[in-house]
Amino acid sequence: MMNSVAGGGTLVTFPTLVWVGIDPIQANIISTVALWPGSLGAMVGFRRELGDSRRWMLLLGAPSIVGGLIGARLLLITPSPLFASIVPYLVLFATILFAAGEPLMRKLRANDPEQASEKEGTTPARAHAWWTGAIVFQFFVAIYGGYFGAGIGILMLAALGLLGLTDIHQMNGMKNFFAVCINMVAAFYFIASGRVEWGYTLVMMVGAIDGGYGGAGLARRLGRKFVRRAVIFIGLAMALSLLLRR
Repeated sequence: MMNSVAGGGTLVTFPTLVWVGIDPIQANIISTVALWPGSLGAMVGFRRELGDSRRWMLLLGAPSIVGGLIGARLLLITPSPLFASIVPYLVLFATILFAAGEPLMRKLRANDPEQASEKEGTTPARAHAWWTGAIVFQFFVAIYGGYFGAGIGILMLAALGLLGLTDIHQMNGMKNFFAVCINMVAAFYFIASGRVEWGYTLVMMVGAIDGGYGGAGLARRLGRKFVRRAVIFIGLAMALSLLLRR
């Protein structure tokens, strides 16, 4: 329900799994696999806005897939005690990113549409530098996404804004496409590794689908602002509780 209106669902699912006693790495795997269909649904919802984005999708899709795979591999080779020790800080970092999302969206909407044409009018060398920077940045965002994932949408929107895109619907569509690339490859890698606890995962998939479709109406009645504040509060509370739990 939160993902359908404001995002931030991982900030609830992941700490909850840890709190019921699941190993943090296993909890991250379950959350990634269970919530992945939501990213696909969001991408389909913005499919019309992706019509003029093929160049961006091709150039940034590849580093998204490669980075997501590397991040997933890094997660599986990280010792559980080490991952458990950094989990509170990952949750806190993701919560801060989520809190920054609304101001960022307002800033992107307020951008001068001429900014995009100004960038397009730059020299070939400078344009090449922008594209190289975007590919490298997306690659590292994808590594983080495959490793933990919460907050990657905000990072990708910021990067697209810096590249000169101003159509927020197009940017959301591209962000969802890249999120699908990252989460899909990570989810399939986790499944192939045999590390998925299907009992928990299937139950959460049902909840994710039901919340996304059936709970969206309730979330809209509560209001986007209320849902965002609830996610931020829950994220901060979860980060604090995980710190104290150590």
